[in-house]
Amino acid sequence: MDIKDVKQELSSDEKLLESAFKLESIYKQYKYAIWGVAGVLIVAYAGSQISTYLENSRLEAANTALLSLQQNPDDIKALATLKDKNPSLYEIYMYSKAANSGDTKDLQTLQNSSNDIVADGSKYILSVLQNAPKDSKLYHELALLQQAYLAIKKGDKDTAKAKLSLIDQNSQVANIAKLLQHATIKVK
Repeated sequence: MDIKDVKQELSSDEKLLESAFKLESIYKQYKYAIWGVAGVLIVAYAGSQISTYLENSRLEAANTALLSLQQNPDDIKALATLKDKNPSLYEIYMYSKAANSGDTKDLQTLQNSSNDIVADGSKYILSVLQNAPKDSKLYHELALLQQAYLAIKKGDKDTAKAKLSLIDQNSQVANIAKLLQHATIKVK
């Protein structure tokens, strides 16, 4: 070994010790801040994991309740679980059930839903059941068809034609609209 190598090795060891002492002095100076930040990060991570777990278990319970209701619509316990765990899914389930069964009482209740789709759909289905079609965002063209049909039944071909002309020719109900337009020819 040469003296230069020894000096260089001692110099590098000295620099390492100097860095360690600087690091130790910084640690002593900011010890509480470092531990505080580490603690906050650990608590935030744990809180995030717990929140995710609770949300997943809530959604799983709601889905299980919905599957149970699909098998047995009279399951009161599953209905209560669905309402408690996922109110939006509960409203959609109730809307579907009320629309299929024609339950006007539930449809009237669902008209005030915070879910715009459920509220609009409930208003439309209820108006259809009461033979007083109202315009709807979701069922706009179907409402126009029904209004035209009722106008044809009353003998008001001008109103029927006006309603049918509002239906887009590329719509899925355009063919039905054309059939109803032909029906206005026969109206006196």
